[in-house]
Order: sequence, then C-alpha cells, then structure tokens
Amino acid sequence: MSIEMQSHQAEAAPAEEPLAQWLINMPEPPTMWQEFVGYIRTNVLSKKRNKMKKKSSNPVYSYLKSVFPILIWGRQYKLNMFKKDLMAGLTLASLCIPQSIGYANLAGLDPEYGLYTSVVPPLIYSMMGSSRELAIGPVAVVSLLLSSMVRDLQDPVTDPIAYRKIVYTATFFAGAFQAIFGLFRLGFLVDFLSHAALVGFMAGAAIVIGLQQLKGLFGLSHFTNKTDVVSVLSSVFHSLHHPWQPLNFVIGSSFLIFILLARFLGKRNKKLFWIPAMAPLISVILATLIVYLTNADTRGVKIVKTIKPGFNRPSVNQLEFNGPHLGQVAKIGIICAIIALTEAIAVGRSFATIKGYRLDGNKEMMAMGFSNIAGSLTSCYVATGSFSRTAVNFSAGCETVVSNIVMAITVMVSLEVLTRFLYFTPTAILASIILSALPGLIDISGALHIWKLDKLDFLVLVAAFLGVLFASVEIGLLLAVGISFTRIILSSIRPTVEALGRLSKTDIFGDINQYPMATKTQGLLTLRISSPLLCFANANFIKDRILNSIQKVEEEEDDEQEVKRAKVLQVVILDMSCVMGLDTSGVVALEELHQQLASNDTQLVIASPRWRVLHKLKLAKLEEKVKKENIFMTVGEAVDFYVRARTTSHDMC
Repeated sequence: MSIEMQSHQAEAAPAEEPLAQWLINMPEPPTMWQEFVGYIRTNVLSKKRNKMKKKSSNPVYSYLKSVFPILIWGRQYKLNMFKKDLMAGLTLASLCIPQSIGYANLAGLDPEYGLYTSVVPPLIYSMMGSSRELAIGPVAVVSLLLSSMVRDLQDPVTDPIAYRKIVYTATFFAGAFQAIFGLFRLGFLVDFLSHAALVGFMAGAAIVIGLQQLKGLFGLSHFTNKTDVVSVLSSVFHSLHHPWQPLNFVIGSSFLIFILLARFLGKRNKKLFWIPAMAPLISVILATLIVYLTNADTRGVKIVKTIKPGFNRPSVNQLEFNGPHLGQVAKIGIICAIIALTEAIAVGRSFATIKGYRLDGNKEMMAMGFSNIAGSLTSCYVATGSFSRTAVNFSAGCETVVSNIVMAITVMVSLEVLTRFLYFTPTAILASIILSALPGLIDISGALHIWKLDKLDFLVLVAAFLGVLFASVEIGLLLAVGISFTRIILSSIRPTVEALGRLSKTDIFGDINQYPMATKTQGLLTLRISSPLLCFANANFIKDRILNSIQKVEEEEDDEQEVKRAKVLQVVILDMSCVMGLDTSGVVALEELHQQLASNDTQLVIASPRWRVLHKLKLAKLEEKVKKENIFMTVGEAVDFYVRARTTSHDMC
C-alpha cells in the first residue's frame, strides 16, 4: 500500500484533525508596515500613554516625570542622602578637575574645554539619567577618538578655531544620534560592538594613549599627530635626539609613582578610597608649587600656562552644517556616539547590578544624547560615563546623581577662581595622571576568559587590538565589526542540517551526534534546519546538505539490507522550528527538494513550520504540492502518524 493511501486513511482519525486545522487555517501574519506601526505604538507611545493614564491633576507634569526622572526621586530626597552625595561630589571633583585638563590636552583642545565638559553634560544627565552612580565627563578613549579623526580634517596647531568648530559639530552629531537611538529604542545598534571587540579596542586605545603621553612626560616639542604605535615610537626616538630637559621626566615619573602607590593603598583598604581619589589633585597642587617656587619653567619644564577663567561660553554660532567635511564629521559623530554609549551603559549597568536596581538603557541613551547636544552648544566635546570616576563616586557612598551636580558646581567655581593658579602646572603631571588611569582600560583577565570561551571572539579582540595599535582607531573598529559580521554571515550561509533521533521514553527529538543514545525510526529520516532564515544566501546549500544526508542514509540501508526495497527510505521529515522566515529562493529550494524526493517515491513532510514560513508556503501554493496532510505541528506528531500508517498497512497485509 502506498504511503499516500496510508496518509489518507490515517487522516480520518479524529484525534489528528484539530491540530492540522489549527495549523493550516491560522490567520495571516502582520505585514511589514503593520509591524512597524506596532513597534512604534508598543515601544515609543505605549509607555507615554500608560503614564498619562495614571491619576494626575496635571498631565503635563506626568509627561515631564517620564522625561526627567529627577522629578520622581527628588520628592523622596532627604538631608542624610545629601550629606553622602555632597562628600561623593567633592571627592569626584578632586579627581575630575586634573583628569579633565589632561583629557582636553589629549583631545587637542585647550585645558578649559575639558573643564567645560565636566559642567554642562553632568548637569543635564543628572536630570534625565536613570543611573545613580554614573559620573559624566570627558574620558580618555573618546578624547583619543576625536583627536585622531578630527586631525585628519583640520590641524589644531595651524587653525585651532576651525578645529574646535569641527569638534563641536561632531559632538552635536554624537548627541543627536544618541538621542535618536533612545527615542526609537535602537539600543541594539550599540551591540554591534561586541564585548570582545570592546575589550580589544580599549586595550589598544590604552596603549596608544599611553604612548601619546610620552610627549608630555619627556617634554618633547616635535611629535607626530598619528596614533599608530610605529609612528609614535619613531617620533619619540627621533625627538630624543633633539635637546630636551630631563626635569619633565623626573616630575612626571615621580608623581606617577605617587598616584599608583595611592591607588594601591586604596585597593588594599576600601575605607581609604579617598586617597587615590585625591592623589591626582594633590599631585597637581604640589607639582605646580614646585615649578612656581623653583622657577623650573625657565629650565625647560613645560607648563600649561594660561587657562581662560569663566563659565562655559556659548558655541551655537560655531556649529558648521554646511562645511566641506559635513559627511566625515557626521561619521565621526556616530562612531563617538556608539563608543560613548557602549562605555557608559556598560559601566552604569555594572554598578546598578551591585546596587540591585535596573538601568533603563533607552533613558540612558536619551540622557547622554541631550547632554552632548547641550554640551555642543556650550563649548564642550563628547562626554560619557567614566569607569574610574564612577568607581570613586560609588566608593564615596553616593546615593543619587546629586553627586554629579555637586561635582559640576565645584568645577564651575574652579573655573572662576582657581584657573589662574594653574598657570605653572607642568604638562608632565597631566601626562602622569592620564597614564595612571590607563591600567583600568586593559582587561587581561577578560581577554583570557574570552580565549577559553570562544576562539573566534578572541580573534575579534585581537583584530580590534592590533588595528588600533598599528593602524588607526577607525581601522581597529572596522576590523572588529567586520570580523563579527563575517562570522554571522558565514554561520547564516553555511548552517548545519542535523539528523534527529527520539530520546527514549520521551517525545523529544535531538541531534544524534549530541545524543548518540537517540533512536532513529526505520524508513524515516528526520532533519532539522538550524538556520533562522532559508533565503538566497543559503537555500541551495541547505538543499544540497539535505540531499547528501538522504543519500548517505540510503547507502547505509542498502549496505545493511539484502533486499533493498524492503526497508528503503520512504519519508523525509523536515523540522523547520528554527526557521523564522524564507524568501523566494527558499520556496524554490523546497519545491525542487519536493520534486526530487517525489521522483524517488519519497515523501517530504514539514514539521513545526513557523507562522511566516507557513504563510509563504500558502502564497506559493507549495502546501498543496506537498499536501496539507504532510504538514504537522510537531516532529513527534509526524513520526507517530507515519509509524501508525505503516503498522496499519502491515496489519492489512
């Protein structure tokens, strides 16, 4: 009796009809436009509507609370919390002031611009951010990114005003992209930079930043603007042949040792957290006094000189949206936006986990975006969350982002009062402060862990590291993202097709390579397509893999059986539970597979088709060719159906 007749007989069983009807008669899935509209309603408008529905005498106030979390937690703010935030903010400012001056130098800007960046962005973030511990301001990696990419468009030495205009415009673009990511819930774009890529990128950037500080540490006058390690070391080697003053190195290395010893003490005893936090500011004060009292600047020690006093200056009229480099500036902005968001969200989530609360990633992106947009209008460059300053803020016992407000106010006072006293600050001390912060960017244990877990992820790490080190920051990022995408593409176009067997006394079917004890049903071959898409990129490959698996099974059965037609393969069951969608090429591949199997008197059975897959099969009328009775809801149902059909045919014979 043919399999087709058996199928019709078995189909009459009333127990099978409801499942088949549910599967075949399901409604059409939503269209792409309906999905887009639903996404906007669910992710953008629903939260706002829910909050508006809550009882409130003022709907405007309800909306403002959803945008500015400070209006929510500010009502429960207490005096004892302010005492802790005040202490944390002052401690944070003592670390922030010297670091900001050094990072501004790294970004190719005058020192005051680093201090500006520690005023406006933290104030905006404190009103919109959802993290309690994140300390906002300039960071080393973003400073390096800006200087390395903007220098290709404009030299800060020959035309510092034009250079600043590009930096402000890039900062505006970075903030705009970050705000758009948060508004449309596009945080997944940040995930394109994987953890392995970030570890490698940070390590490479740390080494490049450290090499860049050799200029200030040795007091060199002639130095390269390039960031790759070969150019920097070559510049250092050639510069040492010119006259230079070793006093710069003595001052810088002495205070670097002091800062590192202070950090060591802070790690040994958590109660002494204030020592490493205060060490950079103490170093700046002592080094400035030494230079001033000994007139070391007349003996070749390079100093900061004039830092313009006063608060942030408006820079709205310096944004350039019609310049010749607008496309390149936008590219710089989106790269800085992604790097800054990745660092800030990673730091914020790690400390939120310790405190036991959830960080809202979309609110973080919105807060960072508006912080940088406001910063670009007030003479700031790209700001983000700093790991070292956030750790100090956390250790100092901060309760809320009021510590950021205290820090920003302290920096404002310093801009008005203390800048004139920083005239004699040696550049070597700024280099030593930046160098002391770099070990935290190199995660050796993380790299070893990635090596143990996944060798391909480690390749991404190495690519990012070597790209930043020997080429440029952009090349390192492109290599890391490129290898990650290549890995995804290769796994998509070369998926596996697994032969399945039933685990004893269960209705579970597993890969027979993973579960050697799984039993195969004679005359049936069950295969699972382990790809989310059956499309133009992999359809023919999957079809060939299926045919090869069928041929291999038939050869094994022919070798084992003396009578070839007695136990020949009769049914091929395709488990499509992993396939989320298919295109025209996928439909054609299934049609060709069906035709080839039918020519050999073998039936094609489809099990566990997803909603969209079954809809495409209906549109292509392939379910009529395969026959509706050969489409099942589960693999177990399909196997049981054909086992019963075979038993019935034997009984009739």
